[in-house]
Amino acid sequence: MNAVAEDITKASNTSFYYSFSLLPKQKREAIHAVYAFCRYTDDIVDEGLDETKKVILLRSWRRELGKALRAESTFPLLNQLAATARKFNIPVDHFYALIHGVEMDLSKKRYQTFDELKKYCYLVASSVGLMCRQIFGYKNESTREYAINLGIALQLTNILRDVKDDAKKGRIYLPLEDLRRFGVTEADILQNRYTQNFVHLMRFECNRASEYFDVAREALRDEDKHYFLAARIMWSIYAHTLKRIERSNYNVFKQ
Repeated sequence: MNAVAEDITKASNTSFYYSFSLLPKQKREAIHAVYAFCRYTDDIVDEGLDETKKVILLRSWRRELGKALRAESTFPLLNQLAATARKFNIPVDHFYALIHGVEMDLSKKRYQTFDELKKYCYLVASSVGLMCRQIFGYKNESTREYAINLGIALQLTNILRDVKDDAKKGRIYLPLEDLRRFGVTEADILQNRYTQNFVHLMRFECNRASEYFDVAREALRDEDKHYFLAARIMWSIYAHTLKRIERSNYNVFKQ
């Protein structure tokens, strides 16, 4: 089963897989189980099914997770995840938080305020960081704030990078209060209009993401840095992505 989880992780061809390939074997296998669960959960929403079927699949997946935690599931991946949770004392709330966050994509295509978006980022990204924190190990409780804020920073970077792709799906993650503040309309986003107002909006959002990267870095004490080497690699990769967006003068519609 370990091979199945690793195959799912490797097949994604993401920086996640390569960042965590440096971990010791047991921790690496645990990370693969976590990632495979996250990937499978996310794929349910991204599959070419109608919304009703996706909702049904997610509900079924949530029930199967509960069964796995009681050692009653027939899904090998979830059984491995449950074993990983027991071994590394991962609170199961983090798994349910992720499912809830992914489920939001089925019903919510706009975010009125940043507080709403921040909650979504916590559910789909910080929850994963908190899972990984248990696997990495740590000495200071401040690593919790590191995991939470890094997760928000990574997800915000994803959102900024994928404005065009999300618009194709009719989704706008950028807070509508920010669009109004900078004179950008929903139609501007959906129709990929690269305007000076859009540049101002994106600069504001990138600065906000940078702040979360900084807050995360400040929360990581020196004695915990070696535990979080893989996460620090992710920090570097995504911070570089943010810099690339800035160097393009925020033209994510073209690049």
